[in-house]
Amino acid sequence: MATKGQLTGMAGVYLAAAELSLRGYIVAPTSRNAQGVDLLVSNSEGTSAIPIQVKTNSTTFSFWLLSEKCKRLESDDLFYILINPRKTEREYFIVPNREIVGKIREEKSKSSRSDQSEPSVWYSFLLEDAKPYQDKWQILDELLLHPERRKE
Repeated sequence: MATKGQLTGMAGVYLAAAELSLRGYIVAPTSRNAQGVDLLVSNSEGTSAIPIQVKTNSTTFSFWLLSEKCKRLESDDLFYILINPRKTEREYFIVPNREIVGKIREEKSKSSRSDQSEPSVWYSFLLEDAKPYQDKWQILDELLLHPERRKE
């Protein structure tokens, strides 16, 4: 049975896919148990594609939890769509991977559980760092609609 977190994650992937589809892109969700990205997005001609990782909060928070592997992903092609669900309107943040890698926060829990020798480590990306990227769909438009401008 799926957990609330898994259902929230799946909902976020489909919310992002729907938004991108409404904007005219071809969107393919990847297998949910696959490692890597959540969505592969292409322009309508199929001449340019980008991978997207989706992170969704179950309620509105001031951060998104990430995995440790996010710190090591060095891809200029990867983008994150961070979603905060609001009662009236959802918030979308389209953030380049380099921003995530550069501003990921690492925090250790104050104490370890009795069955652990080390405290837990949490990785997160803060809302304040995401704010400049709110509704910045044009970042993806630039890459997908003008692939000739892409960095090599």
